[in-house]
Amino acid sequence: MKNKLYKQSVALMAALCVNVGIGAQEPTEPTLLQIEPPQESAASTPTRQDILGLSQLTQGNGFKLLGMRNAQALEFTLRRDQVVNSAELDLVFTPSPALLPKLSHLRVYLNDELMGVINVESEFLGQKIARKLPLDPLLMTRFNRIRLEFVGHYTDICEDLTHSALWLDVSKETRVTINQEPLPLANDLAFFPEPFFDAGDMQAQTIPFVFAQPPSSTELQASAILASYFGKEAQWRDLSFPVSFNVLPEHHAVVFATNDARPDFLKSYPTVTEPTVELMAVPNSQTHKMLLILGRDEADLVTAASALAIGNPLFRGRSVSVDSVIEEAPRQPYDAPNWVATNRPVYFSELTSYPGQLEVSGLMPRPIDLAINLPPDLFVWGNNGIPMELNYRYVAPKASDESRLTLSLNNQYIDSYLLKSSDEKGTFTQLRLPLRGNETSLEDEKLLLPAVKIGSNNTIRFDFSYASTLGSAQHGMCQTVLPVDIRAAIDERSVLDFSGYAHYIAMPNLRVFASSAFPFSRMADLSETIAVVPEAPSALQVSAFLETFSHIGAQVGYPALKLRVMSDWEKASQQDADILLLGALPDAIKARPDANLLLQDTESWLRQTATNHNDKQRRENRELLKKAEVEAQSLVRIRALAPMAALVGLQSEHFPQRSIVGLLANTDEDVTLLRDALASSGKRAAMDGSVVLIRDSGVAAQHVGSTYYVGHLEWWKKLWFTLSDKPLLLSGLAFALVLVVALILWGLLRQVARRRVEHDD
Repeated sequence: MKNKLYKQSVALMAALCVNVGIGAQEPTEPTLLQIEPPQESAASTPTRQDILGLSQLTQGNGFKLLGMRNAQALEFTLRRDQVVNSAELDLVFTPSPALLPKLSHLRVYLNDELMGVINVESEFLGQKIARKLPLDPLLMTRFNRIRLEFVGHYTDICEDLTHSALWLDVSKETRVTINQEPLPLANDLAFFPEPFFDAGDMQAQTIPFVFAQPPSSTELQASAILASYFGKEAQWRDLSFPVSFNVLPEHHAVVFATNDARPDFLKSYPTVTEPTVELMAVPNSQTHKMLLILGRDEADLVTAASALAIGNPLFRGRSVSVDSVIEEAPRQPYDAPNWVATNRPVYFSELTSYPGQLEVSGLMPRPIDLAINLPPDLFVWGNNGIPMELNYRYVAPKASDESRLTLSLNNQYIDSYLLKSSDEKGTFTQLRLPLRGNETSLEDEKLLLPAVKIGSNNTIRFDFSYASTLGSAQHGMCQTVLPVDIRAAIDERSVLDFSGYAHYIAMPNLRVFASSAFPFSRMADLSETIAVVPEAPSALQVSAFLETFSHIGAQVGYPALKLRVMSDWEKASQQDADILLLGALPDAIKARPDANLLLQDTESWLRQTATNHNDKQRRENRELLKKAEVEAQSLVRIRALAPMAALVGLQSEHFPQRSIVGLLANTDEDVTLLRDALASSGKRAAMDGSVVLIRDSGVAAQHVGSTYYVGHLEWWKKLWFTLSDKPLLLSGLAFALVLVVALILWGLLRQVARRRVEHDD
């Protein structure tokens, strides 16, 4: 993924002209408030302890080591600004009761160095065993791998590696404990986004933002650009943005300040003459840093944040002055870096996230997984599948009777292909080209992929399964067989083709907002998005605002450089743009007949249906976009004191192709509920429909109101799609068409017959 992001950064720098100049300031630190430096000894240096369970070590809820598949890796990463002083593996496992104690054992490696051997003792066979094993901190690097190798024996003669007695179960209670100490950091922007965000940190990360006062719309725009950049870097990792006003940070923090409005702890900082980004130490701290986003005015803050988000590969030193940020190649719809291109065929090499992802080896090779993220508004109704041209090569098996390549999509079986032996002739329906002599084969197959989830993350899995004979089936007739070094690969030139599909989707649909940030993510830089916020937002509201755009940045893989932020609803509603509303519904929306929800202090009302039958039908037919209108049949109005937040989707009143998504929360308690829901992957997965209610008990989706469509479809396809949901009307029109054609033909035949009679006369 890092290589992919690096390529995207290089391409972006070619499209954007970012002139960054190093600030001509003295290398000495600027004068801040006169605070005495702390007198800390080395013994008082703060330490950090990370406890990583199997779910964080890429192994889920436990695994089993077998005679054939006898090794498993536990992988984890570390921050750059921390040094490990001690580490320990707490291993909990259960060995098979049939193992031979003197011969069976478990080897533990750290980065290919043997850490220890755990013997399987006779008194513990078939019982859960807990063992602690120290790990050498000197061997730990940025990326680390703990490999567990199981050596199991159930007999000393005629042993079958596939025997059911050969197993060792590793419990989910297994964990790795790491104790770390912070390293002193230089004030050098060349390491950005570290230490504020570190991709090696496996814990939830927090990036505090500090303002002098409640931020204006322009300051919020600058902060949203930076928050979306952090989201792009974080991807699937959890991020939170606590906000404070005029408070000296205690940890790594980002501070926004202008010459006229700056926090008290920066009052003595020299004024700047251009947009500036500076890295400096937090007063009274030996290990924490502040990232200063400085400018003459608020517009300079936007320039500085934009340069940092897209031009940081040029940054170095303590301070950087930005001359200009000029966009030369505007973004195009649906060109988000994290989305698969839908205007051309895509090679598998574009879908990989690390080198060697498409290659496997070993007697029982691991599956090959490819992630596919698609725009949620692809119109695939009436299509039989997504064409894929698959090419693969493999070491030819000894026999092809059971050796296969199995293809699945989202854990759904698609097809399997027989792997031919080196002795076979012919290729039946596939193209076969010999590679590496007679020991490898290459296969080429074209197929259609059903069950692709539009607007969701899809995973294509390729599983090479080899069958081999390891011994004699007759008792006492032992054979020693050296297995072939099995290697297989999916060719990088394999192709997926999503081109030719229109963009057309039924709205409102809060599911696509929660999963893909649609419709705002249609433009990766949010150039067609307006965020409407209160005039003087609270710290919690600003946090919710930043975390929302961090989530959007993670979905599209690009910072929100063109986002517009306003406080005036009337002005925003007149713009041809999608609107993200934070706070309370404006009075103009409350008066609309399609306003299905109202949350205002203690008073709430909701228009809802009398039955959920149609809701179920709409959810089942969502991929087909067959959403019948569900009109409200009841109105519930209550007063309550407990907190509640909500998400609501509406159509823009002035622009039919535009949408409004409201993040409704009135009090700090409501905002906390909203932040927690948007940060939870489980709660986001439950969001759907036009209204989502968020309470302490969870989220509840409601399907209320009329449906509108966003996108463009050819007239004939739109007509056919409309009629497909109305069979009686379609039958009537077909009958009428046949009748009209018959009458026309009858008239033409009568005219021809009349002319023939006249000609004969």
